Amino acid sequence: MAKRVALITGITGQDGSYMSELLLEKGYSVHGIVRRVALEDPDHHLWRLRNVLKDLVLHSASLESFASLHRVIRSVKPDECYHLAAQSFVSYSFEDEFSTLNANINGTHYVLAVLHDLAPQCRFYFAGSSEMFGRAEEVPQNEKTRFHPRSAYGISKVAGFELTRNYREAYGLHASSGILYNHESPRRGYEFVTRKITSHAVRIKLGLARELPLGNLEAKRDWGHAREYVKAMWLMLQQPVPGDYVVATGENHSVRELAEMAFSYVGLDYSDYVTVDAGLFRPAEVDVLQGDASLARRVLGWKYELSFADLVREMVEEDLRIYRERRSAPAT
Repeated sequence: MAKRVALITGITGQDGSYMSELLLEKGYSVHGIVRRVALEDPDHHLWRLRNVLKDLVLHSASLESFASLHRVIRSVKPDECYHLAAQSFVSYSFEDEFSTLNANINGTHYVLAVLHDLAPQCRFYFAGSSEMFGRAEEVPQNEKTRFHPRSAYGISKVAGFELTRNYREAYGLHASSGILYNHESPRRGYEFVTRKITSHAVRIKLGLARELPLGNLEAKRDWGHAREYVKAMWLMLQQPVPGDYVVATGENHSVRELAEMAFSYVGLDYSDYVTVDAGLFRPAEVDVLQGDASLARRVLGWKYELSFADLVREMVEEDLRIYRERRSAPAT
């Protein structure tokens, strides 16, 4: 039996790396779209994939180029496509709304259009976001909660969600969207608040930093582990009928709680080091996001069982390993 072929956009990111590992374990032939600069500087851009790089097929292309996507998809002929690539840092989307909207909306549209033309039997996954709910009218949120995005990033994800739904309804594409709540891991970028907190706690413990400036300490999020969330993505594309699913833990925790826990793991009191920087508040705050993943549990059979404390501990322990190695590495 021929291997199923999967194509991942955003394969170099946190979710793309975990998805690559999951699909390889399941016997897929895994292809990924990367920018040319990633191939030219793999140590810097492909570090999340280092354990599986030899088993992947990477293609140089850009989500901003319909022609390059057309070339890759024509060559790969995927059975499944996981569209994970996006400008995903919410704070940056306030600084450059135009590039966020252009990259996220056009990129999704291009991928859908090429699949419709060249691989209409391919099953498509779109990475939605809890930021689509934004100023949510109810807590927790489910698949029927009205969207009220509060950032260009959230707006771009709503547009991608609607494009995905439209290609499903208009053209019969097996296209599903996951409305994923915040998912973290030791592979998270340092610009995101979770990794910013865990890395600073470690750096302060090791004498490499003195304080940690943060924005809204009372903002509450539903934080889970990315490794568990990619399983839900895969399950969506195994269903006979496509659909849209909230993927979440069902709990929420404040930024303050996260900081308190991370610092406690290294024997420090967060209140001695965390400062509030008004410049880090969003122009339009999103105060509480908490998901109801009942539909995913019932239809997909997906369950989330890792605790928030275990997630934070794993991130802190990895940052301890990284910074201890850096400190002990010989000078060059």
